[in-house]
Amino acid sequence: VQLQASGGGLVQAGGSLRLSCAASGRTFSTYAMSWFRQAPGKERDIVAGISRSGGTTYYADSVKGRFTISRDNAKNTVYLQMNSLKPEDTAVYYCAAGPLIVTVPGSYTYWGQGTQVTVSS
Repeated sequence: VQLQASGGGLVQAGGSLRLSCAASGRTFSTYAMSWFRQAPGKERDIVAGISRSGGTTYYADSVKGRFTISRDNAKNTVYLQMNSLKPEDTAVYYCAAGPLIVTVPGSYTYWGQGTQVTVSS
């Protein structure tokens, strides 16, 4: 599975962005999908995750109520809608595919290349 993340950019605080992660191959629906982010000098942390069917989601406390993860298995794509963005959301965002939604980056099998999100104050 190859993952291609897109949709990052520069936005003012309070603004919105929608990230997309397109997957190649016919096995997309067999993977849980998550978004992680990594700011300079910090660890890569999970932002949100979604189960294979989309029926279960997970959000980090820092983004609950502001971010929404979704997936379209027919389009092999997972999305991250980010609203009410804050400067502390600035990071490189990565999509990842794995067997389950877990918070440990090492448990994911495939990673996208990352997309930069910058939120100005």
